[in-house]
Amino acid sequence: MNKVFANADEAIRDIGDGAVLMLGGFGLCGIPENSIAALVRKGIKDLTCISNNAGVDDFGLGLLLKTRQIRKMMSSYVGENAEFERQLLAGELEVDLIPQGTLATRIQMAGMGIPAFFTPAGYGTEIAEGKEVRVFDGKHYLMEMALHADFSIVKAWKGDTMGNLVFRKTTRNYSVPMAKAGNVTIVEVEHLVQPGELDPDQIHVPGIYVHRIFQGSNYEKRIERKTVKI
Repeated sequence: MNKVFANADEAIRDIGDGAVLMLGGFGLCGIPENSIAALVRKGIKDLTCISNNAGVDDFGLGLLLKTRQIRKMMSSYVGENAEFERQLLAGELEVDLIPQGTLATRIQMAGMGIPAFFTPAGYGTEIAEGKEVRVFDGKHYLMEMALHADFSIVKAWKGDTMGNLVFRKTTRNYSVPMAKAGNVTIVEVEHLVQPGELDPDQIHVPGIYVHRIFQGSNYEKRIERKTVKI
């Protein structure tokens, strides 16, 4: 099975209107920059995007918000995007804010084939509305469903042509479980190598989960909020 594609435009060619997408990264760290740019060029709309964050106004998922291609956001942190706030308050964007640990676990459960799990996070708040509640050892827990996506789109540091992936540091946070939770997993990498060039003990996602991979380019790797110590 040839998993290698020429570029982002080829890799996302069959993503259509109304698709459910998972997009990896943590904040702006390790986001699939090339694939997001390709989605903007393709002009598809009514997307549901599952991501740790919503990008910033002119970078990351903020680019898809700016072009009004996202119908619904499922995220845990959205505080750096003014356009997100404007669309939310105007009723133009459907938003599902999810506690960070719950979001990560819902994605992880999908990759493991577990349909639901119980967590105390969110009990007694608006998050609990409409959800099943059970008591274990005297403590209340909410039932949360696993999160699946039509397409998972992630960026790795290195990958081989069979789809085996290596991530660096913080970029692993959401990208690793997301790579296992999509019906189709699309990966862009900084370094595309041949089978055998990666140390098997360093592989974070085995190639069996990856359907498409391509060599990315021109990564900006923007820092979300620069701080200095005086």
